[in-house]
Amino acid sequence: MIKKLSLSLILIFFLCLGTYGTVFSKTNCFTSKCHDKSAFNKRVVHKPVAKKECGGCHNPHVARFKGLLQQKGAELCFSCHTDEQKSFAKGEVHDPVRQGKCTACHAPHSAQKAGLVKGKLNKICFTCHDNITRQFTFTHSPFKKGQCTACHTPHNDETYQLLRTSGNTDLVCFSCHKHQKIKQDHKNFPTEPKNCLSCHNPHGGNEKSLIRNVLHRPFKKGKGGCRECHRDDKPVTTDTCLRCHKEIEKEFLKTHSHLTNRTGNNCTQCHSPHASDSTILIKGRQDQLCKGCHEDTFRRHEDMLYVHPDVLLCNSCHDAHGSNELAMMKGGGIALCSGCHKEEGLNTHPVGENVIDPRSGQILTCVGCHDPKGTNFKNQLKASGSEDLCKQCHKY
Repeated sequence: MIKKLSLSLILIFFLCLGTYGTVFSKTNCFTSKCHDKSAFNKRVVHKPVAKKECGGCHNPHVARFKGLLQQKGAELCFSCHTDEQKSFAKGEVHDPVRQGKCTACHAPHSAQKAGLVKGKLNKICFTCHDNITRQFTFTHSPFKKGQCTACHTPHNDETYQLLRTSGNTDLVCFSCHKHQKIKQDHKNFPTEPKNCLSCHNPHGGNEKSLIRNVLHRPFKKGKGGCRECHRDDKPVTTDTCLRCHKEIEKEFLKTHSHLTNRTGNNCTQCHSPHASDSTILIKGRQDQLCKGCHEDTFRRHEDMLYVHPDVLLCNSCHDAHGSNELAMMKGGGIALCSGCHKEEGLNTHPVGENVIDPRSGQILTCVGCHDPKGTNFKNQLKASGSEDLCKQCHKY
């Protein structure tokens, strides 16, 4: 009887507390003049705020999370936005969404913009994407107006660029640039105009046409130059490229190589055959190119606490075409690391040909204990440096 009475009292207590958590805001939050009402009544108001249900998100007395929040980050948002939670789990997810940082872009109480977006989209986007060139002689209209979502989806999509229309860049372009007009502007183009980003920068450029700044030599020649690569309607293969770039073939012939398909064109996986913003004619940022094939590697390390500072510059450590070292590294796992970490290279745990890693039976190198792409342990150690890592080899 006493146990049943105690349980009833506890239940009544929590029911009252829940009711109070919803009601307290209607009478107390603004009466003490602690919270300035002007921050809560901008043009677009979050529904719980409009209903004065502060207790839906905040605890009035004490909470485990900053701001007296009932739950942490996206967990709180998804307690109401359940459909979005399911949708945002699909495909390639934008970093702030994946990390549960909804308030990086959205205001939790009220905002002047639809969707509770904090301000102008380009300003919000550039707080993270600060490496994007912003100043051009000629700027693409959507980019100039800060209309990032004209081409990109802000939460998730099928491709890492978060482009609308599931990564088909031509469909994004053709939504504004009518196909007939594009054909007229490419009168001497040998084929149907497509793959727009192979020649044009979607943000801006030095030419009115937004053509990229570095042109492939045959393409620069004009119509006559096209025949250097496009001959008798035959496909342009890797061998086509190697006719001119013979020095690259030697790199492809090393033990570990990116030349995986001689019948297709491996070169155009990474390089543009027409125009680029890079002197080596790569299609975009290194990390984005590499992620196109090595997505599992990037996903495995994307939210680690300790990451090598140059992790997005893949060719700092890896040869792009081929190498005789594992993982196509530029030198072995000792010489490569000690090239920058000189002090550690001189005063370090024994490594090299005379030290065999008992876990693999191979020569012990720096990457036997460190993972430069990222780990949750300081100094990019693969396990806790206090004991867990050492015990893997030093049994006692």
